[in-house]
Amino acid sequence: MTAAPPLPTAGASALSLDAAVDRLGLGPFQWRLLAICGLTWAADAMEVLLMGFALPGVSAAFGLERGSPQATGLLTATFAGMFVGALFWGWLADRIGRRAVFLTTVALGVVFGLAGAFAPSVGWLALARFLTGFAIGGTLPVDYAMMAEFVPTRWRGRFLVYLESFWAVGTVAVAGLAWWLSTLFDPAEGWRWLLALAALPGLVGLLARLGVPDSPRSLLARGQHGAARAALTRVARANGTALPELPLQAPPPAPRVSPVALLAGALRRRTVLLALVWFGLSLGYYGIFTWLPSYLRAGGMDLGAVYRTTLLLALAQVPGYLLAAYLVERVGRRGTLAGFLAVSSVAAFLFLLAGTPGAVLGTSALLSFALLGAWGALYAYTPELFPTPLRTTGMGFVSSMARLASLLSPSLGALLLTGQLAVALGLFAACFAGAALFAWLIGIETRGQQLRDSALPEGGA
Repeated sequence: MTAAPPLPTAGASALSLDAAVDRLGLGPFQWRLLAICGLTWAADAMEVLLMGFALPGVSAAFGLERGSPQATGLLTATFAGMFVGALFWGWLADRIGRRAVFLTTVALGVVFGLAGAFAPSVGWLALARFLTGFAIGGTLPVDYAMMAEFVPTRWRGRFLVYLESFWAVGTVAVAGLAWWLSTLFDPAEGWRWLLALAALPGLVGLLARLGVPDSPRSLLARGQHGAARAALTRVARANGTALPELPLQAPPPAPRVSPVALLAGALRRRTVLLALVWFGLSLGYYGIFTWLPSYLRAGGMDLGAVYRTTLLLALAQVPGYLLAAYLVERVGRRGTLAGFLAVSSVAAFLFLLAGTPGAVLGTSALLSFALLGAWGALYAYTPELFPTPLRTTGMGFVSSMARLASLLSPSLGALLLTGQLAVALGLFAACFAGAALFAWLIGIETRGQQLRDSALPEGGA
């Protein structure tokens, strides 16, 4: 557990929430919260990437042609649901609190994920995937707001990258599960087992979440001072520290909680630039990785080798996260994000030039490493740029732009299978380069800064 900062001076009349969270230090509560949110985040990664692994089996079961509109639609359905869900659940979490959405989205994700395994037709499967996406679309804004609001200032960026690193755990898990099932079942049957088993980690995550209190920042912003203090007391008890006997400083009146408020005044610039970063990174990432198993299969690999290769690429993500976790605290969020995006752009061009199986594996591993480092930095940076009353709304809005890009990426990624590799990878490399530029143009560094509880003054940075 980290050492607590000094107590407020004797003349202090109220305790700010940042001072309270910093005073309670880093301890078992935050590590437990990381494990709980991380488990669900890994489960969400499995669900998001699932159809890329299940598609060969689904195509065999329902007679879908490679790159057909129905196959592309199945890949798109989850992202369409996430687009709607990110906007809805992020807004709702700022209105009614983080915890209710924290629990509801996971429960619905499990139900709809299991329903897909029993789908009798492509249409029913697409509907189940849309509803699964709608549910898990709320996990992103809520989990990152919760983590940001419970972790002391000096550790916040690192913990947000740690949370994002569970995406690699989910990627490894779904690739390993798909590989294992491919040895047990015919593809036309194995995809149903894949969908069913991938939904179960979310159930474990739901049970673990029942013991997590609501965010004290969200409670205080909604006028629930007693509940906010009770939540902080639980943190203090878990960490073996004490909450000073001072009233909590009330935040200023909350602005209107809607996406419209994000595009007003000084928040407009950062919201627009962040949305462009999320859009560009997502378009390239999902455009490549949702079709990568099918691309490798089309190149002559057997299904087991495809899954083993994808597993290796998922493992390449881990050092990307570790480096991002180090750099966001040493270099800063903005520089780390822009740097990883620039490397991703270069790696996409190198992937295009690769002419041997070894070169393809090496360049795709570099691309996987750089892209997931960029995602880690982006998830650390984004929640710190929005004030508390708009934090999950802001996370939901910019992540919905990523889901919008995800709706387009399967169609663009299909170019990988139709002989237009240069067009596809050139476009994705341009997306990463543009996202790097937009990240740098945000012009704000949040490393070591306390979370803002009020909207920015008009004309502020």
